[in-house]
Amino acid sequence: MIPTKKRILLAEDEEHLLEAIKLNLELEGYKVSTANNGKKALQIFKEERFNLVILDVMMPEIDGFVVAETIRLENSEVPIMFLTAKNTNEDKISGLKKGADDYLTKPFNLEELILRVNNLVKRSLKGDDLKEFNSYKIGEKTIHFNSFELVNEDGSITALTKKETMLLKLLIERRNEAVSREQILETVWNYDVYPSTRTIDNFILTFRKYFEPDPKNPVYFHSIRGVGYKFTDLH
Repeated sequence: MIPTKKRILLAEDEEHLLEAIKLNLELEGYKVSTANNGKKALQIFKEERFNLVILDVMMPEIDGFVVAETIRLENSEVPIMFLTAKNTNEDKISGLKKGADDYLTKPFNLEELILRVNNLVKRSLKGDDLKEFNSYKIGEKTIHFNSFELVNEDGSITALTKKETMLLKLLIERRNEAVSREQILETVWNYDVYPSTRTIDNFILTFRKYFEPDPKNPVYFHSIRGVGYKFTDLH
């Protein structure tokens, strides 16, 4: 039996499957918190600490991929497993790129699910072998994500807001790719507040002031007309 202190967040919108998985995990001794949509899953994740997150990909409100991306902005250690009916290599690669540690296609054997869960939880208890994405250097300035600080060339410190830090982290993690406004809304704002395009533009303008040698001719932070925004890594 697994001690009950090991906690799992299970997000699945098919009620019968949710209950079946929950029952089997509880029989293994896990404490299971459940959600039937992505928005609720994120709310629960922020309120509790988990050893594993299991996410259905196709969920109401916010899909599993976006939930995983949002979790990864604040926590790079908790293991994430996707459950999905999609089984193409492209779907699996997409899921792993979003930060998943495992990917199980439906229909699946519950015994296999339990084995995979046990392995992921054991790894979480030992400490993830992935390095915490704590800092990132742009030019001569360094962002420290945990402390919401920007260390300038002269050693002085600029305080960053939580939203600035989350948006920076999202753009940096997706560096050299265009990130849509919709993705930014979902991952940084979680649909709680709908910032206007102008609001997001203002964040990008602030980043240019922080990092660009010439803010009027940006080399790092770009607005992609009709799409969204892109951070270019010059390393």
